[in-house]
Amino acid sequence: MVVKKLHEAGVRSEHAYAAAFGSIGLAVLSWAVSVKAEPGADVARADRWGIFVGEWAPTFFGLGLALAMYEKHA
Repeated sequence: MVVKKLHEAGVRSEHAYAAAFGSIGLAVLSWAVSVKAEPGADVARADRWGIFVGEWAPTFFGLGLALAMYEKHA
């Protein structure tokens, strides 16, 4: 149902895959910016930012796979 609605809205598997790879890059970037923004702070905070953003990638990859399967059978 969700995959069908996303497909009808114009979202394709390539878009979800691009978002997944983009979120990986954004995770690294957010970690690096957080480390440099707070040089005396605890590195754990920067790690949490990177992990938070990095957790989006599996969701986007999963959506990409679901959309690819829907596109194949639709």
